[in-house]
Amino acid sequence: MKQIVLASGNKGKLKEFSEMFNQFNIEMLPQSQFNVGDVAETGTTFVENAIIKARHAAAITNMPAIADDSGLEVDVLEGAPGIYSARYSGEGAKEQDNYLKLLNALEGKTDRQARFQCVLVYMRHAKDPSPIICQASWEGTIALAPQGEQGHGYDPIFIPEQQSCTAAQLTAEQKNAVSHRGKALEKLLELMKQQGVLN
Repeated sequence: MKQIVLASGNKGKLKEFSEMFNQFNIEMLPQSQFNVGDVAETGTTFVENAIIKARHAAAITNMPAIADDSGLEVDVLEGAPGIYSARYSGEGAKEQDNYLKLLNALEGKTDRQARFQCVLVYMRHAKDPSPIICQASWEGTIALAPQGEQGHGYDPIFIPEQQSCTAAQLTAEQKNAVSHRGKALEKLLELMKQQGVLN
């Protein structure tokens, strides 16, 4: 069975990626299994940060690696929190602190258009000169107050297009079918098939 390292210790992400790759007889392993720590995300874009994370995991494990960098962009805040979504209210921030800070920043604003962005990078090895890069987004608006228990991150305050509830009120299956990460993963699988990585 072929193995790929996921440049993340996030259990939810590992489960999501494992479900998608199992059908190709590929085992996804978390970087924590190899004592790979987090790397400084010094890029200014989602693409740069995903490449940094994938290269770091591939270099330490000597295995192919997949990394994702994702976040929420709010139009009226000029794209913030963007690449800083996970640490919007400071290093080691709790998810609730982040979305409450965002709701605070939007108080009194009627334009609440936003989108989740996800960039996925697959590197065959740490020196891969042409990594496979996929990007997808999920359009929506920011709610006035948090609702729902499912999901993670900003899901309790994000109302996806064509929905009357937040992302945190969708089932995992509903969310994966339409989310930024679900769509980016489908693109990645397609490109990996085209390039002979998957068969």
